[in-house]
Amino acid sequence: MRSERTQAVGRPAKQLRLRSFCRSGQEEEEKTFSRKRMNSFDREGGHCTEMAMVCLTDFEEYAKEHLSKATWDYYAAGADDCCTRDDNLLAFKRIRLRPRILRDVSVSDTRTTVQGMEISFPVGVAPTAFHCLAWHEGEVATARAAESVNTCYITSTYSTCSVEEIAAAAPGGYRWFQLYVYRDRKLSELIVQRVESLGYKALVLTVDVPYTGKRRNDIRNQFKLPPHLKVKNFEGMFQQETGAPEEYGIPANTLDPSISWKDVSWLQSITRLPVIIKGILTKEDAELAVEHGVQGVIVSNHGGRQLDGGPASIDALSEIVDAVQGRIEVYVDGGIRTGSDVLKALALGARCVFIGRPVVWGLAYKNIPPHAMTEVLHFTPSF
Repeated sequence: MRSERTQAVGRPAKQLRLRSFCRSGQEEEEKTFSRKRMNSFDREGGHCTEMAMVCLTDFEEYAKEHLSKATWDYYAAGADDCCTRDDNLLAFKRIRLRPRILRDVSVSDTRTTVQGMEISFPVGVAPTAFHCLAWHEGEVATARAAESVNTCYITSTYSTCSVEEIAAAAPGGYRWFQLYVYRDRKLSELIVQRVESLGYKALVLTVDVPYTGKRRNDIRNQFKLPPHLKVKNFEGMFQQETGAPEEYGIPANTLDPSISWKDVSWLQSITRLPVIIKGILTKEDAELAVEHGVQGVIVSNHGGRQLDGGPASIDALSEIVDAVQGRIEVYVDGGIRTGSDVLKALALGARCVFIGRPVVWGLAYKNIPPHAMTEVLHFTPSF
């Protein structure tokens, strides 16, 4: 195990430049070129055809230009100074591969298994909220795209489509459900019962949100869901006075800040599904996860949206893989944008990676989001 993972070596890069966050003159030239390319047409044969996107950054640039400012800021947000959000990407660029040559690579197979289920490649869809802000079909389109390429889709609690609508739209899809623990445990219990009955295959317990992170642009924008959108999984479940404070579509202070390891045991007591913990960043917590009998962990800092100043997910991966020693499956999300990023994560011991923001960029693309979503998922593992 160790010898396989040491093929990815972390070293400082001599020059790091990230188009999404830097503002160099060269970057602006690249963005200008990209905009021209996206707006150009192939008139061969007497009709106009948009030129194909060639990387995830192209989708990012398109989404930034075409989504509303409040929506873009919500998807792009990081906590406080956004240092951890940005470092999720930069950390991959600090890792260097040690390529071996003259190896027969004429035949390759990207299939893998997660929790015993075979998927086409080791890239799944991370739980992200409010997909209908990017495209009117929202999570329904996301589920169909994931089903079409045979990969895992982790449905967010904060979906703008209900779990029933998602399951009906992609009945053959492989889905997990991302769960929070609420002050009213009955809310969590009811949604667990719903997803079990709908054929979801695992529960992903998010543990890094005792309180919502301070996302400055959301505060400046006074971000709220537009009136026609709801957190559909909780529709009709809250008795709330008109004008009462909300936080991202549900009543404020609904999340339980007292959540602890005993709640992992409680969750296991009410479900037959595997439990995967999302938000592990230290070997100590990874060891506790194993002790509590969970089936997997997702190494994640919530896309840098919760706690600024924590480690990049990829930087935390190795110590967690070493701690669990193969006893449970280890996954990672945060900052994955290219096939080489996927390769680095696998080399460092991840079973599978999950991508979040690129999925909503794909949803936002033109009027063909299901196709664009499929392209996003195909672009990522193109080694």
